[in-house]
Amino acid sequence: MATMLIITGPQGSGNHLFSKLFSLHSAVVGWSELLTKHWVPHGDEPFAEFWHDPSRLPTVNWGSEDYYVTSISCPYVYGVTPTIPPYSQFIDTLQSLGVTVKLCIIGRDQNILRSQQQRVRDRVSLTDFEKQLPALMKYNPYFISQELAYLYKHHYMRSLSAMLDFPVCSDETLVNEILTHDANSKYFHDISITDLDRHVRDISGLPPK
Repeated sequence: MATMLIITGPQGSGNHLFSKLFSLHSAVVGWSELLTKHWVPHGDEPFAEFWHDPSRLPTVNWGSEDYYVTSISCPYVYGVTPTIPPYSQFIDTLQSLGVTVKLCIIGRDQNILRSQQQRVRDRVSLTDFEKQLPALMKYNPYFISQELAYLYKHHYMRSLSAMLDFPVCSDETLVNEILTHDANSKYFHDISITDLDRHVRDISGLPPK
C-alpha cells in the first residue's frame, strides 16, 4: 500500500526546499512542478485541495505508485487567508485508508524564521505552528533540519532516506545543485571582534586583531 511523507513546519522553514528534494526520485509522486520552477504557490501543490478538505481523500486513485510526498506550511495561505492545516483530519483519514503516514517537521533557526515572516508576511506566525506541536507529537514525527541539508547536502539526504525508509535521489550532483545557494546566507553579516574572540585567539597562539 502507499506511503505518504508529510512535510510541514512554520512558514519559511523550507517546505518548498524539501518538497523539491524528496520529489527528485522517480519512484516518488511529488511536487514535480518545483523541479522546473524556483517557487510555486501552495495552491498548486498536488494535494492542496485535500488539505483544504481532507474528506475528499477517499477519492484519490493511488494507482500502482508506492511513495507520495505532500507539503504544507503552518499557517498556509488559502486565497488570501492564513489557515491552520487540519492535521489530524488529514492524517487520520489517510491512515483509515490504509496509507502509511510518515510526518516530518522542519526546523530552521528561530531568529531567521521570525525575521523572514515579519519581512514577507508583516507578521510573525511561528507561534501558530508551535501551538500545533502537542497534537502533532502523537504521530511520532521526525524532525529534519534546513541547516543540516545545506551543510551536509547529499550525505544528509541519504541519512534521511535511511531514517525514513523513503527513497531519495542518489544523483549527488543534482541534489547538491539544489543545495548550492544557502537561503540563510543573506541573513548573516560580519560582526566586530569581541573580548571573548580576543581571548580565544590569545590562548590559541594567534596574533591579535
